[in-house]
Amino acid sequence: MILTKKEVLKEIYLGRIKITPFSKKNLGGASYDLTLDNKFREFKCDKIIDIKERTNYKKHTKLFTAKSHVINPGEFILGVTKEKIKLPGNVCGFLSGRSRFARLGLAVHVTANFVQPNINNVQVLEIKNLGEMPVKLHAGVKICQIIFCRTEGKAKYRGKFGKQKGV
Repeated sequence: MILTKKEVLKEIYLGRIKITPFSKKNLGGASYDLTLDNKFREFKCDKIIDIKERTNYKKHTKLFTAKSHVINPGEFILGVTKEKIKLPGNVCGFLSGRSRFARLGLAVHVTANFVQPNINNVQVLEIKNLGEMPVKLHAGVKICQIIFCRTEGKAKYRGKFGKQKGV
């Protein structure tokens, strides 16, 4: 069941969902807009990435901070939200790109858009330019949205990204 604005506000006021920083202006009818922070990771193309259960993306990327960044057609980078999201055990979320940017070829959550119940972290975004022209990203722009869903039963995420603080 997707939570509407009224239900999200209720969960926030009761302290079950925490969004830090929170702005009521970012709350839509059934989603909350998340803003892009100024931390990014770009991939180093110096060797083949051997995909195994313990492959660490940080070994294949370079972290940088910028107020803006141009992504060329076909390029893939990681970004991070300014907001830290804390969810209870009976609420999960889905990240979704904003249609205004999708129409320009920008994919914001290329593969991993599920936000586990009971997480307490910022969201890492897999950003790809699927368009024909370079696009310039700016820190502070409302880049995507999170849609909250109530689960049946409670769950607890026990993976290594449960409390990640950055990209």
